[in-house]
Amino acid sequence: MTQTQHNKQTTSTKQTGKRLFQYAAKFKLTLLIALLFLSLAVATELAGPFIAKHMIDTHILGIEKPWFETQSAKKGEKAVAFEQTFYKRGDNYAEGEPKGKEVRILQVGSKFVWLDQALPWDGVRKLTDDGKLLVTQGTEQAEYAVRKLSVQELYSFYQPQFAELMKLAGFYVILIFVGAGFTYGQRYLLQAAANRIIQRMRRDVFAQIQRLPINYFDNQPAGKIVSRITNDTESVRDLYVQVLANFFTGTIYILGIIAAIFILDVRLALFTLPIIPLLIAWIIVYRKYASTINHEIRERISSINGMINEAIQGMTIIRAFRRQKETIEEFEVLNEEYTHYQNKLLSLNSLTSHNLMNVVRNLFFFGLIWYVGGSALNAAITVGVLYAFVDYLNRMFHPMVGIVNQLPNLERALVSADRVFELLDEQGIDVVAEKADRYKGHVSFEHVRFAYKEGEDVLKDISFEAKQGQTVALVGHTGSGKSSILNLLFRFYEVSEGRITVDGSDIRELSKQQLRQHMGIVLQDPFLFTGTIASNVSLDDPSITRERVEAALREVGAADMLGALPHGLDEPVIEKGSTLSAGQRQLISFARALAFDPAILILDEATASIDTETEAIIQAALEVLAKGRTTFIIAHRLSTIRSADLILVLDHGEIVERGTHEELMGLLGRYYQMYQLQAGHPEIAAAAESGEPSSEPVAGESIGHKI
Repeated sequence: MTQTQHNKQTTSTKQTGKRLFQYAAKFKLTLLIALLFLSLAVATELAGPFIAKHMIDTHILGIEKPWFETQSAKKGEKAVAFEQTFYKRGDNYAEGEPKGKEVRILQVGSKFVWLDQALPWDGVRKLTDDGKLLVTQGTEQAEYAVRKLSVQELYSFYQPQFAELMKLAGFYVILIFVGAGFTYGQRYLLQAAANRIIQRMRRDVFAQIQRLPINYFDNQPAGKIVSRITNDTESVRDLYVQVLANFFTGTIYILGIIAAIFILDVRLALFTLPIIPLLIAWIIVYRKYASTINHEIRERISSINGMINEAIQGMTIIRAFRRQKETIEEFEVLNEEYTHYQNKLLSLNSLTSHNLMNVVRNLFFFGLIWYVGGSALNAAITVGVLYAFVDYLNRMFHPMVGIVNQLPNLERALVSADRVFELLDEQGIDVVAEKADRYKGHVSFEHVRFAYKEGEDVLKDISFEAKQGQTVALVGHTGSGKSSILNLLFRFYEVSEGRITVDGSDIRELSKQQLRQHMGIVLQDPFLFTGTIASNVSLDDPSITRERVEAALREVGAADMLGALPHGLDEPVIEKGSTLSAGQRQLISFARALAFDPAILILDEATASIDTETEAIIQAALEVLAKGRTTFIIAHRLSTIRSADLILVLDHGEIVERGTHEELMGLLGRYYQMYQLQAGHPEIAAAAESGEPSSEPVAGESIGHKI
């Protein structure tokens, strides 16, 4: 990766992080409560080692503290009877209470001995063969007469501590349950907030799809778009649920542990501080390498999704042309690339995650032993402090391992979020809820030019007028610009030059939703949604009543045909309506357009895939339905447009002929040739093209035309 690419990637990551924070800020109250619960959970958990330290130093190893003879032998005074004398530990005396002779109880190996005097100084302890205590400190030695304590005698000295030990143990158990409650609360709230964040993000992404121009979908495979809505947003969800939860939890734990260690012993705390910059450096180095790999992985998974979607959509063609093997090989190439980058990420994770963290932890423990054992701290640190410190150090490495192990998810989530925001940043048109008054439908094209690609005009100086209630037919060879005219009228694309008006107003002055509110369209290959026949007609618009649905189907002549199905108009429709015939699907699409009572009706080769009988039904319905409604028809079957008020003949983006059927037949031009070819008179069409006369009657003779 070049330095420029790295800088761009860093900038993009910062912007992505900022926008992810903005999404999270919408649920800040829930997140703040979750973080409060997390802090309380950490506080309760970190209290454990302090309680253990107190239990060890005060109530377990505290037996080695000085004991004194006492005259107080009342119950609850923590006095212990030994050899007809009562003794009480020095830290149990009240202030100003008189103390008697000092004695000591000392542990030597696994045995405890009674020393009937004070111990001036301590050191390495050892029992001699004759049962005496030998204490060595450097070159100095001292020998004392001692007596071994039996288990029962030792138990009596521990007995005054049992009540305190049980209280502390009970308090610790309560803290465990309280901490578990706070942990449950913070996890639930964090995940609930994460689900809401992703719900909002998915809603925004899907809403953005409704705003995007049609040409965006021309250039993007459906599978890749679906991948961004599903796979990528799910990865972002992992960011909030797993990654941030671990990072927040880990950070608070680490900060809490460092604070606790400083309270325990400042010198030991300073020993652990290098762990923090080590972790930060670790994260920076990992992300530098992992980000690039994750970008490649997400790109490959999108390509795989796109290809799978395409293969499923085109399964009929793949089977018909025996392309299964080639399709599998093409898939395997993408699959192999995906696996290659996954293995690269796996190698990086294996090198930098759990195992390496264990190595670092063990090195720190070794350093701790060397640091404490080889310095004056050896005598200054109590067993309880050392136990608590080791416990805290273990606890500190646990969240660090969690943070390091979440780095792959972090990178994957950031890459996915970057792809989601890239989609959200595409230029779109806001969906407006405003209603527009129904226009009359007087359409005018004024010197319109249009190109899908700059410099390659598909429409050249198109001008015509369609008055209210007229039917305008567009004919011409494939690629002549028929569909492009209607795409511009619907504002699926914008004109390059000129303008289009409806009732005298430039359509660009209306929002796209307001313009299309009073338009209806029927495509050559109608699209049906999963649902029922009735829901596909009404599109679940509450303003389209059941009666209106039934009326629309009756008007197109489909009521009897569709009503004969097992469930009538409630017959289930699966994706794309594959269980219905082409004619049934087209009739449903036609009724859908009519149910919305459009001022402008567009039929884009709507009868091309329909049988002759169904076409006759639609033709009969059109004569009634076209009244008061401006209708545009793209048709290859010229017999279906003989009654059109205006027929436009297009060739290479230009209108080469215009007029009614009779007028165009009289011109003996391109329309005449097309009509004769479809009527089964190729010799007449050829003669007209060459300019030679023909004595054959034309197909239009029945309406008064002869050559």
